[in-house]
Amino acid sequence: MPLRPARRRDQVLQVTGGVPLRGRLCVSGSKNATLPLMAASLLTRERVRLSNVPRILDVEVMRAILTGFGVSVRTLKGGEGLSLRSDRAQGGAVPAELGTRMRATIELLGPLLGRFGQAAIPRPGGDEIGARRYEQHVRGLRQMGAEVKETETELVARARRLRGGRVFFDLPTVSGTENILMAAALAEGRTEIFNAAREPHVQDLCRLLTKMGAQIHGVGSDVLVVEGVERLGGADHEVIPDYLEAGTYAIAAAAAGGEVLLECSPPEDLTSLLLKLEQAGCHVETGKDWIRVAREPRAELRPVDMSTWTFPGFPTDLQAQYMALMTQAEGTTVVSEYVHENRFQHVKELARMGARITVESRLHAIVEGPTRLQPTVAAIPDIRSGAALVVAALCAPGTSVLHNAWHVDRGYQDLPGKLAGLGAKIIRTTTSTRAAPSARTYE
Repeated sequence: MPLRPARRRDQVLQVTGGVPLRGRLCVSGSKNATLPLMAASLLTRERVRLSNVPRILDVEVMRAILTGFGVSVRTLKGGEGLSLRSDRAQGGAVPAELGTRMRATIELLGPLLGRFGQAAIPRPGGDEIGARRYEQHVRGLRQMGAEVKETETELVARARRLRGGRVFFDLPTVSGTENILMAAALAEGRTEIFNAAREPHVQDLCRLLTKMGAQIHGVGSDVLVVEGVERLGGADHEVIPDYLEAGTYAIAAAAAGGEVLLECSPPEDLTSLLLKLEQAGCHVETGKDWIRVAREPRAELRPVDMSTWTFPGFPTDLQAQYMALMTQAEGTTVVSEYVHENRFQHVKELARMGARITVESRLHAIVEGPTRLQPTVAAIPDIRSGAALVVAALCAPGTSVLHNAWHVDRGYQDLPGKLAGLGAKIIRTTTSTRAAPSARTYE
């Protein structure tokens, strides 16, 4: 997979709506877990093997960054795993052309400081969804003895050896918690992290670090205690399923109607969403590692208010998709976004499709439904907005054309192929100013 489509080429999704989704699919490995797990390989000279790695664009960007540091990164047999070895790795600066493509780049600060005593990364990039609050990362690392300087373009950090400290986050931050965890693993003494994030991917990082020899207590709680060790070893680890991918397909099934079985997906990671879907009138069943969501296409959807928050609250990464679903509900829904202050970029595009949505004070969106959505031509602004536009397009009779589909490829492994396997009518095309469009059809 290329790091990004060339400037003169555009990845396009054509979605023809009005078709119920039926069937089953296996959820891929978690994007948000894989990226910090890859970064953690910098903490040891021994081999780290990751299985169930999603084949997505952001993984390829992280791979390129690590390779630039001298990390050997090989694809395991079958294509859904990576072998990483950093015995010849050296610290250094993350190239701006790679580092600004995703916000997960900041999670290299901790392992680079812990292993090499220095790090330089571009200011966090990725989707334009608001402030990153990376000042909490900086404050935490300074509390552990690091010298961190901020310029207009990058963060530069140095430390002879990090020492344990007491780190308190004003707001739970996933990447901040993961960064301090990795920094603390090789630090001298004890590090206590208060108001730590509890997301499944944070817990997954703790599991890998523990396998590598880290001493971590309180996994799954909002207080993590790390006893620093002299060295970490290698480990084999299976990446957790992507509960955000599972949630996206669950919402798609609820919106388009039909019945979908999501395999390889623990339901406890999605409790808040599944309860909302039940309240909205969907039929939800769960097992040890599967979720079934069903709704007859003509069955009425009820409006259910929602507010995003950190785990186990409603995931901000499912807010856009949920809003698209609520355009089909009978009545008024209030969607509140308390994690990112600029995460209503999908509202404009949904409105172009006929959705009746009013944004108040950048925190609340009032959705009036149901709306007979109209097909549209739109440019996808970010990963989750792209997923929301696909959900909306599945509800709109006619064909929608969604440009900049590479955003979706950053976070979803073969989203068009998986949806087509459920009966959706979807075509991926690649257009070029110098050549006629080529199409790959999923039927």
